[in-house]
Amino acid sequence: MKKQRQRYSAEQKVKILRRHLIEKVPVSDLCDEYGFHPTIFYRWQKAFFENGKAFFEPVDNSLKRKLEDKISKLESGLARKDEVIASIMADYVKLKKSLGED
Repeated sequence: MKKQRQRYSAEQKVKILRRHLIEKVPVSDLCDEYGFHPTIFYRWQKAFFENGKAFFEPVDNSLKRKLEDKISKLESGLARKDEVIASIMADYVKLKKSLGED
């Protein structure tokens, strides 16, 4: 019977890596305990160190910039709408006065 593949959450992976890096538990012991191949462990470790630098980098400003652009676009559209409404209202008032309605 084929063994089902175990899926580990990010928290579980960090816990396993931490046990090796801080508590000095050998990789072979961890692999035996959790039932996976050492190449899996080293793949996680590589990904951990490659992506760990993101923690120390400043927050990605691209999302912030996109949101600010969207806000400014919406604000300019709102201002344009207000100008059109003001113009229509001015024309409406002139028309009412020319027809003699108060």
